[in-house]
Amino acid sequence: MSFRMKIYRVKGEVMVAVCDEEIVGMDFREGELRLEIKEDFYGKDVFDEDDVKRALRQATIANISGERAVKLAISIGVVDEKRVLRIGGCPHAQMVVM
Repeated sequence: MSFRMKIYRVKGEVMVAVCDEEIVGMDFREGELRLEIKEDFYGKDVFDEDDVKRALRQATIANISGERAVKLAISIGVVDEKRVLRIGGCPHAQMVVM
């Protein structure tokens, strides 16, 4: 299993953008909602499951897209399964530590 991930550090926050590798470049739509999986945002580098787990545990903000990425975030307790959106069939979750 491989993922695309990019870590942003801004003003003391750690924002992690992660998605399933195979959905990079795709757009998902449902009604007026649109989810663009852009390489600029999710990154060019490929990571494995352990790397993603480690990054999500350190994140203060996360943007997570794709079946496997969202499932992984749920499995480590950073996303509540009941709060996952599906946009055009693609699972998407956001997380903020307050």
